[in-house]
Amino acid sequence: MKALDIIVAILMIIGTINLGLVGFFDVNVLATLFGEGTALLRVIYALIGLSGVYELGGITFGKKELHGRWHNRWCSTEATVKH
Repeated sequence: MKALDIIVAILMIIGTINLGLVGFFDVNVLATLFGEGTALLRVIYALIGLSGVYELGGITFGKKELHGRWHNRWCSTEATVKH
């Protein structure tokens, strides 16, 4: 993986966990750590959002290895269970 892909994956994991905590427990860890409504928090949210767009673009329009991994796993005849 490239360094950018690792950073994007980490940001997406952080964002997903934070949204899950907000949804289930009404606890916003990022706002607690960086302050509610601060510029830094807005930058972090923007980076998490851009990470999602980057991954969506990679799945939809590019990254042959990512597309191939998903395509080979779910769409090939070899993935079907033989009796």
